[in-house]
Amino acid sequence: MSTALKLVSENLCFGGTVGFYSHPSQTCNCVMRFAVYQPPRAKSELVPVLYFLSGLTCTEENFMVKSGAQQFAAKYGLMLVVPDTSPRHTGIPGEDDDWDFGTGAGFYVDATVGPWASHYRMYSYVVEELPAVIAEHFPVQVERQGIFGHSMGGHGALVCALRNPDQYKSLSALAPIAAPMRCPWGQKAFTNYLGSDQESWRAYDASELVLSASYNRLIVIDQGTADPFLKKQQLLPEVFKKACEQVGQPLTLRFQVGYNHSYYFIASFIEDHIRHHANALGE
Repeated sequence: MSTALKLVSENLCFGGTVGFYSHPSQTCNCVMRFAVYQPPRAKSELVPVLYFLSGLTCTEENFMVKSGAQQFAAKYGLMLVVPDTSPRHTGIPGEDDDWDFGTGAGFYVDATVGPWASHYRMYSYVVEELPAVIAEHFPVQVERQGIFGHSMGGHGALVCALRNPDQYKSLSALAPIAAPMRCPWGQKAFTNYLGSDQESWRAYDASELVLSASYNRLIVIDQGTADPFLKKQQLLPEVFKKACEQVGQPLTLRFQVGYNHSYYFIASFIEDHIRHHANALGE
């Protein structure tokens, strides 16, 4: 079935195009938005596709505006796809009350608890519906997909790839929420979206998933040492590192001295990450 796609705006950028789109989502039962950067190479051939999942409070715009990623996507010939971070304007009471839950904070899970379960299904949206829309409307090599993200989106990227190792050929993260079952952000979101049974939370915790996953490709994570959320025990990269060591999962965890949690940090290391994905997706 063909998906209706609306082009909201488009701009030329490093010889390619940045487009912002909206479409009716069956998964989230509302209109969803996403951004796509098409590199110059996409005008003449199919190209690999790299998904970026953004963090708390972000939309589909932040990464495209602030990261500086387009010049490197153009250089390495990758299409960038950036979904919104949650459904919006669903009419669910309280969805706009907190910055770290509800609107802008979908946490890339499929909610199982009402009223959130009727719309907040970001995991299935990212893994299933959005790739199908991209494959239908854009010149991508569907067998060459990678995923990365920042903070809440880093958590989402880790979870999506660890649960779907055949779908994602490359994986990285910047300051991810690496053990959400053990941090306040994750506990708040999981309790409200998934209920009080913590066994159900394990399906969305990278530090739990990696213990039984079969990903086996190199995971790259950058984490700033001056990140305030690192000090507040929201990110817990050392928990993920220990889990990877336990099962022999290849991991490069780099602590970047003096960097914080901002897009200045992301922009500083974005070429490293895009190169990592380009190398893996080119194999």
